[in-house]
Amino acid sequence: MIAALARLLPRSRRIGLFVTPGTLLRWHADLVKRRWTCKRTQPGRPSARPTIRELVLRMAAENPGWGYRRIAGQLTNLGRGIALSTVWAILKKVGIDPAPYRSGPAWGEFLRAQAEGILACDFFHVETITLIRLYCFAVVEHATRRVHVLGVTANPTAGWVAQQARNLLMDLGEQAGSFTFMIRDGDSKFTALFDEVFRAEGIRIVLTASKAPRMNAITERWVGSVRREILDRILIINAAHLRKVLTEYEDHFNAHRPHRTLNQASPLRALPDPVDADIKVIRRDRLGGLIHEYAQVA
Repeated sequence: MIAALARLLPRSRRIGLFVTPGTLLRWHADLVKRRWTCKRTQPGRPSARPTIRELVLRMAAENPGWGYRRIAGQLTNLGRGIALSTVWAILKKVGIDPAPYRSGPAWGEFLRAQAEGILACDFFHVETITLIRLYCFAVVEHATRRVHVLGVTANPTAGWVAQQARNLLMDLGEQAGSFTFMIRDGDSKFTALFDEVFRAEGIRIVLTASKAPRMNAITERWVGSVRREILDRILIINAAHLRKVLTEYEDHFNAHRPHRTLNQASPLRALPDPVDADIKVIRRDRLGGLIHEYAQVA
């Protein structure tokens, strides 16, 4: 009715209305749609009871080698018959992979279980004020989070990278025998010569998948830290300047910076005993004040 009456107005007056005739007609169509639309009912059999669903998920979690057939068979033995397709649908809905893909340890479980024997390495680059790209090579010990900045170069050849690996093993000394794995990506800078340096010490090379930074997450996190805390806040002049900056940050990271994984301790410094009395704290600045370190006065 409002739409019909609106047509009696001159066209110039219609423009000033809050709603147009087309809007009114759409409102009416929506009313008709809601009036005659029936509520959908779920077709097929009723869903499995919550207790059955929880039992299926529990068996899948506690038995990584069990597939949906084995779980259905176990439930039948317990007097709770269930179709194979139902078990399969329950597992698929929550994203549980088939048994062959979850029978082995996940990558995170592998890293936690083998942390004491894992080294991880990676390259990252820095642009100087003259737009020359410099490559930095660093290695992280998973268990202690200790970082070794091995070198800086504008041309990381195969020989240079292999020499940095030898330097690392020399720095580790007898501790090198306690490591079992070296994690690296598929960068072309890592050649067979680099791998052979570690294999000679009994260290296996573990390659990360393409475009999977979480497989080398600890090293990637350190690269992010050094960028956020230092490199994004300073202009690098040349390779010598970058080496000095990274050396300062390496010492800060290993000896002073707290780590949540280590219960707020540092890789090379344990937590002091709690002090109840008032203490006097002094601040030490590094890299022109970009880094602040605090220590208590004896």
